Amino acid sequence: MDTVDEHVPRAGEMRPYATVFVARVIARHRIPLDYSVRSLRIVDFLVDGLRKGGADRERVRDALLSLGAYVGEVLVRRAGAVWVDFDAAQRAYFGQPVGVRMPDGRVWNPLGKVLNRFEVGGPGESLQIFYLMLHGRARQAAA
Repeated sequence: MDTVDEHVPRAGEMRPYATVFVARVIARHRIPLDYSVRSLRIVDFLVDGLRKGGADRERVRDALLSLGAYVGEVLVRRAGAVWVDFDAAQRAYFGQPVGVRMPDGRVWNPLGKVLNRFEVGGPGESLQIFYLMLHGRARQAAA
């Protein structure tokens, strides 16, 4: 994003935001989003579907935000991250108001990563690979 989206929930609101999204997707579409690392492959497919459908970013903004919140919540639940509100410098750099801080102190931008997958596509922007290559995650078995 070129500018920080002020409609994005704050860090303390991201977990409930992702939870509501997951409940809605499971109820309506039976898509198995279970916060596992494997489920990030499903997110890759969902973002690719939006992209291949020819949707412009503004039209699918809410869907991309929800998917980004889900990816961030996978990092929280599986990698030991915590949601954080970015400071001014981080907001300028990432173009997002929130992200996650890993156990080693590094910050990552799952919302921006979903946007990159949508805008660029391809295996280099895979959200599952993003997790698997992620520095600073807690040592846990990948689910």
